[in-house]
Amino acid sequence: MDSEKSKILIFGATGYLGEDMVKASISMGHPTYAYVRPLKSNDTLSSKLQLHQQFQSLGVTVFQGELEEHEKLVSVLKQVDVVISTLAVPQHLDQLKIISAMKEAGNIKRFVPSEFGNEVDRVSGLPPLKLSSPISGESEGQRKRQECHTLPVLNYEEDVAAYTVRAAIDPRVANRVIICRPPGNIVSQLDLVSSWEKKTGRTFEKIHVAEEEIVKLSETLPFPDNIPVSILHNIFIKGDQTSFELTEDDLEASKLYPDHKYTPVDSLLDLCLINPPKPKRAVFA
Repeated sequence: MDSEKSKILIFGATGYLGEDMVKASISMGHPTYAYVRPLKSNDTLSSKLQLHQQFQSLGVTVFQGELEEHEKLVSVLKQVDVVISTLAVPQHLDQLKIISAMKEAGNIKRFVPSEFGNEVDRVSGLPPLKLSSPISGESEGQRKRQECHTLPVLNYEEDVAAYTVRAAIDPRVANRVIICRPPGNIVSQLDLVSSWEKKTGRTFEKIHVAEEEIVKLSETLPFPDNIPVSILHNIFIKGDQTSFELTEDDLEASKLYPDHKYTPVDSLLDLCLINPPKPKRAVFA
């Protein structure tokens, strides 16, 4: 399957990660399809319409429809081999509708669900490290030592998309979980800010927020505003992205595909100085 060009259908193609997924699939020569929500009458000048037109100019076949349209879903699925979903929270639960349609279509060789986050079965069950003691009593060195235990992995979306598309047609990855933890993308929050200060020649005021305050916000903010706060707590305080050691049995993306030149965090900061990527914002509702 990895030696042939598969017909790849992407759900959530106009979203935060979906656009990169479409472009990665096209760049690798796969016939690429996108299933997107129908355009509305007031979308004539919208960025969504422009994205549809951009997809079509790249050779993407765009299907407009809702996930509730079961027969249409089945009809579209019968035209492809591989399905990649990038549906966001809370729409990711609608993947059950996609799965139901795939079962009826009966021809899908590989399904990559929207699970672009932590390896939930292996995150640390230990209490989070306390980064919330009074800042006046903490030294920079103390905070830095604490951060070493909660290192996040900051991946460029284009790399995640490239790894995903390659894995979707790779028989070695069938029914496996890929962990995207390139060594050049593991960096503490303080080191990230320090690097940006050096590159820009500027010094930024750092305001340290207590962990209890972040937890309180995640509990009291209305949905979906509480989701980004919860994600920040999970990544930068609990450190769940690197709370477990990789074993020889794990599939780590940068080792599985060493020929893919990923963008390390330091190089991405350089890119932001010269030609900054267009800012993205994930939608959680």
